[in-house]
Amino acid sequence: MSLQEHTEAWLTAHHDDLIAWRRHIHAHPELGRQEFATTQFVAAHLADAGLNPKVLPGGTGLTCDIGPEHGPMVALRADMDALPMPERTGAPYASTVPGVAHACGHDGHTAVLLGAALALASVPELPVGVRLIFQPAEELMPGGAIDAVTAGALTGVSSIFALHCDPRLAVGRVATKPGPITSAADQVEITVLSPGGHTSRPHLTGDLVYALGTLITGVPGVLSRRVDPRNGTVMVWGAVNAGVAANAIPQTGTLAGTIRTASREAWVAMEDLVGEIVAALLAPLNVEFSVHYRRGVPPVVNDETATRILTHAIESVGEDVLADTHQSGGGEDFSWYLEEVPGAMARLGVWSGRGPQLDLHQPTFDLDERALAVGVRVLVNIVEQAAGY
Repeated sequence: MSLQEHTEAWLTAHHDDLIAWRRHIHAHPELGRQEFATTQFVAAHLADAGLNPKVLPGGTGLTCDIGPEHGPMVALRADMDALPMPERTGAPYASTVPGVAHACGHDGHTAVLLGAALALASVPELPVGVRLIFQPAEELMPGGAIDAVTAGALTGVSSIFALHCDPRLAVGRVATKPGPITSAADQVEITVLSPGGHTSRPHLTGDLVYALGTLITGVPGVLSRRVDPRNGTVMVWGAVNAGVAANAIPQTGTLAGTIRTASREAWVAMEDLVGEIVAALLAPLNVEFSVHYRRGVPPVVNDETATRILTHAIESVGEDVLADTHQSGGGEDFSWYLEEVPGAMARLGVWSGRGPQLDLHQPTFDLDERALAVGVRVLVNIVEQAAGY
């Protein structure tokens, strides 16, 4: 019996279990680095299959090896954490935890990898070793992937792969591409200080609100002239706060926003470049300032060979499964693994084909559970395809 035949037999016997696992995780969401129950849920199912899961040092997340101990090893990764937001799907399996919800599909990622793990465990002999990585805290910058890497999750691994739910893609379709598929995502907060004063005498003080306005338009504008536009760099302010009275220049104000880029080289240089631009723009304005730049994650840059493996794995699921996709402005800490070993990520279609295509991180987000079996097939096929490289 081939690997695919084993998988189909497993799915026939356990399809309802796959959905039940996803619904259980969905109904009991846990925030980043608090995924204790989710970790134990996964570990128990792996142990029941005769596997030896190893919980990461922080107590959340785990790794588990399947197959031959020597030779190449492929890693398959899923993230397990939820978001600090309410759920408004009205589903019978909706979150039972107030203010916490699986609005990014990590419940689906976890169920898919658990299903793939148990399908692989039913195979007498695998062509390559497989390491399962159930990762905590993807939603917390700079991401729980760093915790997993530090704990040795990639030791002995030759390549790594992952799926991420895509509500813009119909169920039954899976998409990937070589090169950047997500963006780096950093946060910047600028605090501006001034003696303050009366709005009738701005020349006697530092006009703090004017300084903030200069930064609001100036920093994104100058960045667009200093960074190669082909890198897809976008800076957007999300918050500005200063003052309470129309006739008083305030003494303090803040700006906060995000910077995203598809270029790893631009990402590496961005913190110094932003600091330089802010200093130059504020130099004539008689205000003091501080810049708090919070480095997030680099872009996920799919390796060419790994993308070929992933593409063949998707095509092996069936005709018209492989779909096109574009680089996203969102960030994903899967990129930290790709700093260490080659790998690739694909987008798993979860839109039912009916009704609105709800975006990730919305209280009403849900996924079409038919996508779970598709995801299991892709992950198992990766193992088979990787044996040929």
